[in-house]
Amino acid sequence: MSKRLPAPSREEITESGLKLMAENPFFAVGEAEIRGATYRVFKNAPNNTDGLLFMCDMHGDKTAVVSGDVRWSFADLARESRAIAAGLVKMGVKKGDLVATATRNTPEWMATYLGVTQIGAVIVPLNGWWTHHEMEFALKDCGAKILLVDGEQSPKFLPLKDSFGLTLISGTGEFDGQDRTWTSIRDDGVGETPPTEVVGADDLMSIMYTSGSTGDPKGVMLTHRGTWAVILSFGFVLSAAKETAKGAAMAEAAGDLAVLVSVPLFHVTGSHPVFMLSLVAGRKMVLMRSWKPEEAVRLIQQEKITNFVGVPTMSHELMLAAKEMGETLDTLTDLSAGGAKRPASHVKKLADSFPRSYSSTGYGLSETSALGTYNGLDDYQKHPGSCGRAVPPVTDIRVVGPDGNDMPLDEAGEVWIKTSGIFAGYLNLPEETARTLTPDGWFKTGDVGTLNAEGMLTIVDRLKDMIVRGGENVACLEVEAALIKHPRILEAAVFAVPDERLGEAVGATIYVETGPDITLDELNTFLKGDLAVFKRPEHLWQFDTPLPRGGTEKIDKPGLRKQLLGASS
Repeated sequence: MSKRLPAPSREEITESGLKLMAENPFFAVGEAEIRGATYRVFKNAPNNTDGLLFMCDMHGDKTAVVSGDVRWSFADLARESRAIAAGLVKMGVKKGDLVATATRNTPEWMATYLGVTQIGAVIVPLNGWWTHHEMEFALKDCGAKILLVDGEQSPKFLPLKDSFGLTLISGTGEFDGQDRTWTSIRDDGVGETPPTEVVGADDLMSIMYTSGSTGDPKGVMLTHRGTWAVILSFGFVLSAAKETAKGAAMAEAAGDLAVLVSVPLFHVTGSHPVFMLSLVAGRKMVLMRSWKPEEAVRLIQQEKITNFVGVPTMSHELMLAAKEMGETLDTLTDLSAGGAKRPASHVKKLADSFPRSYSSTGYGLSETSALGTYNGLDDYQKHPGSCGRAVPPVTDIRVVGPDGNDMPLDEAGEVWIKTSGIFAGYLNLPEETARTLTPDGWFKTGDVGTLNAEGMLTIVDRLKDMIVRGGENVACLEVEAALIKHPRILEAAVFAVPDERLGEAVGATIYVETGPDITLDELNTFLKGDLAVFKRPEHLWQFDTPLPRGGTEKIDKPGLRKQLLGASS
């Protein structure tokens, strides 16, 4: 069994990082004004995804994507992306137009993402787990008229086709009512050169929907500059580590990079630091159709996977499956977790189970293009409860009190992030944008954390009325609004319930009219049309009197949690 190689120290990485910034024009940092605020930026970053396709050309015949029996090289991915871009132009798609997707992780999704953004159009990746109702809201909100959809998702959109004027493109699995197939559009563009549009660094690149604490999902508008800020920031961290002697030895021992893509590409973690960073790094991406720990073990062995990215639940289940199957997964060098807090006890267990691999975690949001903090290598073993330090070199973190001043070390306050990965605002919600962005460019996350003397951030609470279930944000207000549509439910309060596997689960208390209890199964059936499965309650408490209230006459959720969950709250 291979052993874990010694990792470079933070001091060594910092020193090599400063050298990179001074000597490598790719990582040169300057300042720029973005929507009225001054940010640190990568001075020489490309303005659009042409740079990513150029990197694909450079990697050539190396395997880029594996999906079942399909294997594309980087050259294949670049060629397919340019062909779909040219085909979309022939359909009339132009700079600034919106193209939405609602598919599983597929090579076609990747080529579409790159093709749409190459011509200056805006990609809108919709959450494939949403219901018809949630999809309808997002399409009405953003106004996208062209939609790439899998056959299994088509029933959610066919009823909207005429009223919304949709052009439905089948990705995998054709269906009655489709207007075009992905293949036919690609074929129209084969051999064509897509027009090169003048795309500005701060032009929109994508709109990603995130659950809003006020109910309906919010469209987070992301830019080309923000995308390159993520790619180059994580590229900088990797390059700085490799510049050290220990880092170079680790890279040589790891060999060719390969990542198991088990997170959805319609989330910013999947699209930015997993998908697009892989194009720069020349990292093979092995797609999973759905999460199955035993299948993950098989793919890691078969494809010699070096990097695993998933919510903490996944790495824990992978560990258990590997142990059950008698596999040590010696090719793994990094087990990264995001989207939720990994239990500190899991960090040591992973280190013991995978002796060659380092585990890591991070913290970022859709609004920051996934930039925030990173905790890995030996730091994570020393600080397993922390999400790490600010990702260098264009991101800063503050912990701020109610008066807007920084809190003393180790005292809790709201986490603020400033980065050139910052979003351009919430679509159609200027007042909400103004509430979350300060005039000098800091994003108020709504999360509560502490900073220690080493700059390590630890998230301890949440200001927003939000549940993070296995990496998916669930707005309590949205669930409550769906619950009180039930004819017998008079009041509802939704809150997070601690969960060992998911981090948090959805709990609901309801005040019901006299009569038989409402079961969870009955409630799930009722909510099926309004809420995706991950948003539906998994714990239910019923009251036959009004729910308790605080001094402001609002339902006392903290009191309810303490009453119902005790010390675990």
